[in-house]
Formats: sequence, structure tokens, C-alpha cells
Amino acid sequence: MFAQASWLFLLLAALLIAIPASGTRYQANWESLDARPLPTWYDEAKFGIFVHWGVFSVPGFESEWFWWHWQGQNPPDPKCVQYMLDNYPPGFSYPDFAPQFHAQFFDPDDWADIFEASGAKYVVLTAKHHEGFTTWPSSYSWNWNSVDTGPHRDLVGDLAAAVRNRSLHYGLYNSLYEWFNPLYLADKNNNFTTQNFVLKKLLPELYDMVLSYKPELIWSDGDWEAPDTYWNSTEFLAWLYNDSPVKDVIVTNDRWGAGCYCKHGGYYNCADKYTPGELPKHKWEKCQSVDTQSWGYRRTMKLSELMDLPSIVQDLVQTVAMGGNYLLNVGPTPDGMIPPVFEERLRDIGAWLGVNGEAIYSSKPWRLQTENATVPVWYTSNSKYSSVYAVFMTKPTVYTFHLSEPITVESTTVTLLGNAEPLRWAPLHPRGLILLLPELPPTPAQAWILKLDGVK
Repeated sequence: MFAQASWLFLLLAALLIAIPASGTRYQANWESLDARPLPTWYDEAKFGIFVHWGVFSVPGFESEWFWWHWQGQNPPDPKCVQYMLDNYPPGFSYPDFAPQFHAQFFDPDDWADIFEASGAKYVVLTAKHHEGFTTWPSSYSWNWNSVDTGPHRDLVGDLAAAVRNRSLHYGLYNSLYEWFNPLYLADKNNNFTTQNFVLKKLLPELYDMVLSYKPELIWSDGDWEAPDTYWNSTEFLAWLYNDSPVKDVIVTNDRWGAGCYCKHGGYYNCADKYTPGELPKHKWEKCQSVDTQSWGYRRTMKLSELMDLPSIVQDLVQTVAMGGNYLLNVGPTPDGMIPPVFEERLRDIGAWLGVNGEAIYSSKPWRLQTENATVPVWYTSNSKYSSVYAVFMTKPTVYTFHLSEPITVESTTVTLLGNAEPLRWAPLHPRGLILLLPELPPTPAQAWILKLDGVK
């Protein structure tokens, strides 16, 4: 029955792609798909929250890759093996964790309040990680989803409503492969010359997810073991861009098959925590985690392993100055709480953005991204304000501040964001300026921004 349903899904998708429509029609090839302009909301948003949540949150040990490290890789990770021996009875299997994924304290409105307070403009939740468990009632993941077992509720849908009520954009993370799915393992054993997993599980589930929740972003992952032709990625994206209910707003990343990342798709993630050495020519995103050791919740995380606020703000600023978006991850507990230390980080970022957001949101890279001025400086620009912004994250030891690159005119004005009082300045030749800093206000983020109007 599933096979028949999946074929009907694919036939419907193919028919929809073939129906003429006004406007650009994207073909199921990378040359056509890569030419699609990125919806403007994404570049304007700049900052989003990533949420890794699933059955892996229950063991909460090492990382969201726990199941693979315990029973997938050869040899298994001895720390994971010992963890199971010490804490669970013989014969306990990974699926036995699912009923313990209670999410009993999960309040989507509380989460959405925290995300809104962080200053983020979009949220991306794991709809399905590599373990294959869906956080929504997928009919293609029987008894391995959050309605059939564990929380017995639609986590994707509940959070969608709360996030959208706060005018935030909503995206979903979806892993293409599943570590232990028998259909996938059979295809893999056939060197991906068969597509039973793709046609009976992956694609029908993806279509259903899009039609059910209408995400504005799909964060694809788990693609690297097989080429995009196995995943039928171009056919799915052509439907997504041409005929899906989110065709005008949907944003996708670059993980659609081996060799695709940093080359094909919507924006580029490239590698996790990717940091380019020079200004990229293509829109990109840096995904980063507050917990530097894991994307999912860890019971054993230590304060020294977490990014502090100045490190996060510096990472955000440098990413935006280089034309990227910044997607910051938190891992909730299996009972549905965002750990207080994560909440504190998010609210503190929001407090900093409340003062300095005009240098971040809707900004563009300036002609120069950084310079070693009196202290290191990163630049952004914003056409809405006709302004250039100089961000510095080291407090100068003197009150005079040199900037070597801006070209001033007589009407140039300089202010410190958060203080409308113009600063005194004088031009340098052939370019640059020297200005007199006020007493810098204390900020936990350890980052201040000069706003320069009327400079080139």
C-alpha cells in the first residue's frame, strides 16, 4: 500500500511540474534550479535559531549521533558502550528510548517567546534526524514518530503555530538518509542502483511534510553517501519551486547529494560551522551551536564547553560582515525544556540586537569587510539608512579611534549606536578619519558599533 501511495505522490508531482503556469518554470536540473533567485526574506533575516530535538535527546550522551556511535560505526565508541552498560539493562535497544521522550513540559509559546526575545527572525526545527524518528505524525514512519510514541503530540505543528504567531519564519530540518532503515540499507547494499527507500519513504514523506506544514525553509542533510540522482533531488526541488504551496517563499540549502554542497541548491551551508576566508560570491549560512560539543542536548555538558555571549556576538558579526546568515543551535531536554543557560544566551543576544540591530538586519557587506584599526573592526552597510557600520569587539585603551578606510565628506556624521549624540571627528588623508570616543557603555556582549553616515 505504501508503495502504491508513493507512486501516486510522484505521479502527481510529475503532472504538476508539467502543467504550464505563468512566470518562470524551473526544470529538474541544477543549471535551472541554481538560477532561481533567493526569496528576499532570508537575506534580510540574518539571524535564526536551530533546534535539534528528538529521541537522541533522551540518552543525552555525547551527541545526537549517539545511536550511530553506539551501534553503527565499527568499532563502536567505547564510551557509548560503557554508558549503556552502566545505565540500562541488557537488551535495551535504541527504540526503547522513544517512550521516554515525554516532552511533558514542552510549551511552544514559551519557546517562541524565547526565540522572539533573541532577535532571531527564523526558526529551524528537526523534523527528522538521521535516526529516522519524525517529530510529526508521518504516515511513512509508523510507530517511529512523536504522535505514535513518546510525546503523543505533533511537535512540528505545535511549534509552527507558536512561531508564526510571532511573525517569525519557520523552517524544518530533514535528513535524507536514515542510519538503520532497512530500505535504505538495501539500496546502499545495491550501490544505490535501486531507489526503494527514496520512492517508498523519503519522497512521499517530504511531499507530505511540505503540504502539511508549509515550511519557508528546508534544511536538508544526510545526503553525502549517495548522489543527488539517487535522492531524486532535482525533481523534488522543481516541484518545490514551481508548484508547492510555498513556491514563492521557500528557501533551501545545498545538501542534496554527494558533491552538491557549496555548489548547488539555494544558499550554501558548505561544512558545519563553515567560515569562509574571503567574501563569498553566493549567499551562505553559518550554522553554529551554543554547545560546542554537540547539536543535541547533553546531560554532561559543562560551562567551559559552551560559547559565551561575546564569542557568539563576534561570530554573528563576522558572519554577517561576510554576507552570511547565522543559525545558532540549542538542544532542548527530552522533557521539553530549553536549558536556562541556553535561554540566557538567546535573551542576551536579543538585548544586544535591540540596540545594534540596524547594523545586522537587512545589511549588506561593505566594500571592505574588516580592517585592523585602533582595534580590529568589522564593517556592514545598510541602504535603508544609507549608513556604514564599524563593529569593534575590543575595548580601546584610548579615547581616540582611527578608521583607515572610510572616505569622508564635510557632511559625514558619526554616532555610537545606542547614543544619538554625534561624535567629534576629523578627516585623515587620503582617506580615513580619527574620532573621539565617548565613555563606552558596559555591555555583556563586549561589542560596540559606530554608525557612519555620508561616507564612501
